[in-house]
Amino acid sequence: MSYLKTAILLAGLTGLFMGVGYLIGGASGALIALVIAAATNLFAYWNSDRMVLSMYGAHEVDARSAPDLYSLVQELARRAGLPMPRVYIIDNPQPNAFATGRNPENAAVAVTTGLVQSLRREELAGVIAHELAHIKHHDTLLMTITATIAGAISMLAQFGMFFGGNRNNNGGFLGSLAMMILAPLGAMLVQMAISRTREYAADDMGARICGQPMWLASALAKIDNAAHQVPNMDAERAPATAHMFIINPLSGQGMDNLFTTHPSTQNRIAALQRLASQLGGSAAPAPSSAPRGGPWGGAARSRGPWG
Repeated sequence: MSYLKTAILLAGLTGLFMGVGYLIGGASGALIALVIAAATNLFAYWNSDRMVLSMYGAHEVDARSAPDLYSLVQELARRAGLPMPRVYIIDNPQPNAFATGRNPENAAVAVTTGLVQSLRREELAGVIAHELAHIKHHDTLLMTITATIAGAISMLAQFGMFFGGNRNNNGGFLGSLAMMILAPLGAMLVQMAISRTREYAADDMGARICGQPMWLASALAKIDNAAHQVPNMDAERAPATAHMFIINPLSGQGMDNLFTTHPSTQNRIAALQRLASQLGGSAAPAPSSAPRGGPWGGAARSRGPWG
């Protein structure tokens, strides 16, 4: 079903891409846009994860450069029955995280410095487990491709507005006005494409992977509170990628309505509380890789959160 959803979404975004091309250059513009869209779709399938990671300045870490974080991801991936994903750190004060990759064999988990510095280890485990759930559900393919295609649509619309549209086709003013509407429509399609039920599903599976739903619930409350106070300027410049994060990184979008990228955090926490009641005492024990002496161990306290 995830592959069908991807195909439907790409067809819709390609149609929108061609519509903007038509406004810029008529029939020939639509044809050129179709060729560009086909090439972009193919490129996005293989490279969209690298593009998104590069957009946020993420750098890969391993067992030597970030032993505590890496070992935590490693154990949770084992619990989830997944191959070990690549692990990235983003130098950003806003606590947040996302997963990317076209399949579980080519997946990556990225966390911000703000996330690691502000969460307890148990809460961090809940967040990482949530991202691993997205990988297991194959949501990451959809999320990364839509971010790339939506960005291309916005760029094409801005290009058309700069040149005033095809003056032989409804006039430059009308064409530009239409593109001013189509550009945010592309972002809206991205938001709607990533069904908010996928976040609930990832919360549910993530809670089961880490074994303690309230770890994730506590983390969501902290991240949501900080996201409204600490700006993420990289995300503000690329709003089409907002749906990838565990909490919406954009400011002023806390409403749980039809067009938001994420469900209400309060609703997500309530669902996790119900799951915790259902699981009762059957929850799994804490990840065994936790070093003694605090969330990151005594050595981590002297050398920073990366070990």
